[in-house]
Amino acid sequence: MVTLTAPYVSGFLAFRELPFLVDAVQQLRQREPCLMPQVLFVDGNGVLHHRGFGVACHLGVLTDLPCIGVAKKLLQVDGLENNALHKEKIQLLKAGGDSFPLMGGSGTVLGRALRSHDHSTKPLYVSVGHKISLEAAVRLTHSCCKFRIPEPVRQADIRSRDYIRRTQEVQGVPAPQSGRSKEAQRPKACPQGVSEEPAGTSKGTPAGGKACPRF
Repeated sequence: MVTLTAPYVSGFLAFRELPFLVDAVQQLRQREPCLMPQVLFVDGNGVLHHRGFGVACHLGVLTDLPCIGVAKKLLQVDGLENNALHKEKIQLLKAGGDSFPLMGGSGTVLGRALRSHDHSTKPLYVSVGHKISLEAAVRLTHSCCKFRIPEPVRQADIRSRDYIRRTQEVQGVPAPQSGRSKEAQRPKACPQGVSEEPAGTSKGTPAGGKACPRF
């Protein structure tokens, strides 16, 4: 458990959460170096950012690990807008793995909008964080999606919230409810006959991939 002291300000997520993410990676490196991940998925943006340097870039530079920024909403920067044209392009994503480039007004490709799963109707916004190409970032993101959200991020979110719920129940404090937790635990569109929790997993241990869940 950590205590966040910095307020949430759009575009400055790294200054609120990064110290705890870096600390989590450093603890893993010291205690279980054999479990160090080859790449980190970050619930946020990389170069798709007002300053071209989002939380996924910060984390990658400070840990020297490849990082991928995976956001659920489009950060409207460099002329990118969630307008009618953008929504029309989303409608053209017919199957899991389909994507289109997010080109800003400057002509720079800042990321890709990805339909991560056949049953997902909303895209993910994938961008480079550190030490990885955009093509590899999109390919890895798609390969890790059983549902809309990459499984390392989804499992970290589910398990951290489960831990908070159990801890607060013991203390007699009502567990918080949020739209994000509902989305993480109950995807709107799931393959029929497929369970959300893979067999043999335990909710007591965070899954690898995302350095630290948000508390």
